[in-house]
Amino acid sequence: MTGDSRDVRPLEAPVDTTVRLPGSKSETIRALAAAALADGRSHVYAGLQADDPAAMAAAIGAFGVAVNTTVEPWTVDGRAGRLDAPDGVVDVNESGLTARIVLAMAASLDGSTTIAGRGRLPERPMGGLVECLRGLGVEIDGDRLPLTVTGRGHLWGGDIEVDCSESSQHATAMMLVAPTMHEPCRLEILGLQGSAGYLEVTGAMMRRFGAEVSRTVTGYEIGNGGYRPGDIVIEPDASAAVYPMVAAAITGGRVTIEGLGQDSRQPDMRIAHVLDEMGCAVEWGDTELTIDATGVELAGVVVDLSDAPDGAMAVAVAALFAGSASRIGGLGSLRLKESDRLETLSGEMRRLGADVVVDGDSLVIEPAHLSGAGLSSHGDHRVAMTMALTGLVLADVSISGAGAVDKTWPGFWQFLDSL
Repeated sequence: MTGDSRDVRPLEAPVDTTVRLPGSKSETIRALAAAALADGRSHVYAGLQADDPAAMAAAIGAFGVAVNTTVEPWTVDGRAGRLDAPDGVVDVNESGLTARIVLAMAASLDGSTTIAGRGRLPERPMGGLVECLRGLGVEIDGDRLPLTVTGRGHLWGGDIEVDCSESSQHATAMMLVAPTMHEPCRLEILGLQGSAGYLEVTGAMMRRFGAEVSRTVTGYEIGNGGYRPGDIVIEPDASAAVYPMVAAAITGGRVTIEGLGQDSRQPDMRIAHVLDEMGCAVEWGDTELTIDATGVELAGVVVDLSDAPDGAMAVAVAALFAGSASRIGGLGSLRLKESDRLETLSGEMRRLGADVVVDGDSLVIEPAHLSGAGLSSHGDHRVAMTMALTGLVLADVSISGAGAVDKTWPGFWQFLDSL
């Protein structure tokens, strides 16, 4: 490793290990938000220590919530929805989920909040959420970060529409603040292209804090009874789990993921089913999952992964080492992340000699002779972790911009070395 570049060494033997991964980013950020709005002290166990949850913790602190993430369990002293206007700019770093939740929180307090972000976040879409809040009478200066929100002390509730054609996180943000509204909320979700599973993660977390949430045909009905404080244990991160899963698949090995079983709601658990289609043996337990690719020649797959686009990137690596062609569709949302992931991922794969094309919102991958190369993360944590997997099989793979993994998994490189 030199500077911010990381060399990846091919494994001398197939993966054969049991791992327990860091806490779910999705659950951690949602738990911090609900705890901040609850009436009293909550405890969060096994929360993810990474840049994105740190941005959420700092944001609720700026709203006057006492939060301590330096000891286990974390403590959050909720304000029962009565947040203070921040003294300065709320910097959400590069966390899109944090930005959208903070935007909705800011709309519900009495005063003005300026929200700023870094990296590619100011380019990422906020329009569906902004227009939803403006329709509720909230003044918002701007459509993308940085922007200033001037709330009137509460959101009324009632029938609310939110456009999620660009991100399901717009609905997550509205769902999380709904229990603090003046009236019950009937949220209608428009234009959702995928990622509906993340809304189920949101609803499940809200229920753990005592909120009344029920699914409807077109959205959710949410009561206005507020949140109760809770003692919340965060699941391991399924989005991180895809990397050891695919590591086992491409090396002909076996991995057991502790803490994630058949009842997990996290959308990226779908990737285990895809690896099953590609020929791996998948064993589901109540509290663990095993992927066994011993002696397996991976087969290509034709699959729509609009419900698990982040995990789809790791599936693309498995497809590189398959014996037949793959088509991975439903990936339009990847264009709107920390990078245009369809273009960056396909471009980096071509540097290895891959036969890969972007066809609309799909990746089409044909078998090809691969060799190692110097690769770039493009400042995107998922690109860094995804492309690093290729170095477990190919010699001479290095990743520049390796520090991007700190966004969601600071220990990723240590994990990779442990294999």
